[in-house]
Amino acid sequence: MSIRKRLTLILLSMMVLTCFLALVKGYQKSMHHGENLLDDELKIVAGVLIEQPLAITTSAVQVSNNSAQLLYQIWQGTTLLSGSMSLTNNQTSFNEGFQTANIAGQRMRVFVLNKHARKVIVAEPMAKRFELAEAVILSAMLPMLWAVPLLAIFISFFVKYALAPLTRLSKQLALRQANDFTPINWQVTDEEIKPVINRLNDLFKRVETAYLRERFFASDAAHELRTPLSSLKINVHNLANKQNVLQNNEELQAMSQGINRLSNIVEQMLILGRTQPEQWQKQFSEQSLLAITQQAVSEQYDKIDAKNQTICLEGDDFIINGDEFTLTTLISNLLSNAIKYTPDNGQIIIKLASSSTGFSWQIDDSGSGMTEEQKERVFNRFYRVGGDQHPSGEQGAGLGMAIVQHIIAIYDAKIKLKDSPLGGLRVNVTFTGAQCD
Repeated sequence: MSIRKRLTLILLSMMVLTCFLALVKGYQKSMHHGENLLDDELKIVAGVLIEQPLAITTSAVQVSNNSAQLLYQIWQGTTLLSGSMSLTNNQTSFNEGFQTANIAGQRMRVFVLNKHARKVIVAEPMAKRFELAEAVILSAMLPMLWAVPLLAIFISFFVKYALAPLTRLSKQLALRQANDFTPINWQVTDEEIKPVINRLNDLFKRVETAYLRERFFASDAAHELRTPLSSLKINVHNLANKQNVLQNNEELQAMSQGINRLSNIVEQMLILGRTQPEQWQKQFSEQSLLAITQQAVSEQYDKIDAKNQTICLEGDDFIINGDEFTLTTLISNLLSNAIKYTPDNGQIIIKLASSSTGFSWQIDDSGSGMTEEQKERVFNRFYRVGGDQHPSGEQGAGLGMAIVQHIIAIYDAKIKLKDSPLGGLRVNVTFTGAQCD
């Protein structure tokens, strides 16, 4: 729920609760005040009746209790001069003053007045008092009930107005690119928003510094290493070709393998530095995934043949709006991993297929596969399944899958690692913007 809705509901609930409590208190006061007024009315009626010039010979009047709003009796001694016969047959059953009694099946408020040897009994139904209280409450509540929707609209409007700076800030942050670390240039007067903007600007500055340091360090270091590695590689080659050095010298072979491995790490680091989304999306063009896959297979076919592996390419071609270098790197890295970790005489299947969510490029191998923990960590830089002790014996830098993840981000694609029916690993890459060819 949004802050606006939450504040509106809280404020409206508080106002409704306050109004309810005020109505309860008003009801109590209205009842008390109304009872005092009606008691005074009974006193006045009794005072008027007791002064009436009635003779003892006057006959009593029978009044229906069901329709009467006021019952009375005027007694002279033990003789009923006037009034309702059903009120009481014994005037001594009521004491002077106010009291409440059940009369003829009704709850009534009774007032008794003694004066001039006369006794007047005046009774009024309690229902009349409750009806009066209900009328007062309804007259007070109805305007409030009509006002609640208007209050909700006004509260929602003013809450929206009060939260407008926060909404504006949220929209600005939502429209920012991932690599946009420029300060928020927005002058505000709200004391609650000022520290937020200041903290965000400080955070942007620190993140930009860390981002640039991390981004350029690997590529700068790789560039600096390239020249001495090339020189070292040439010197080792020249040394191995000298007549006084045997070709099967194990130390030179180990040195040469180490230099080749380090050179591979440097190249991978350079590629990793180049695979940034903002650098490639501006130069996209239509690319054939089938053609790029075929090219990658042909370039690495010597490795496949050396391990006597079988490879199968299935499916129809589809066109993607992308860059040839990044797509080639993506497919080559995934294919290289499959070749590395598939044993001799193993099987690799590449399939291009359409699905409900887009078009997918999928590769299965018959290697040893991965555990769930390894699948979660394989995209981390410099992480290798099994380290240098992997059963395949293959050497690597641990950067291939990190590069794959960078390229996946460039194309806003999705990659999933699953267990393959062949016994190894299945890697599925789904592109949402592809077209059938």
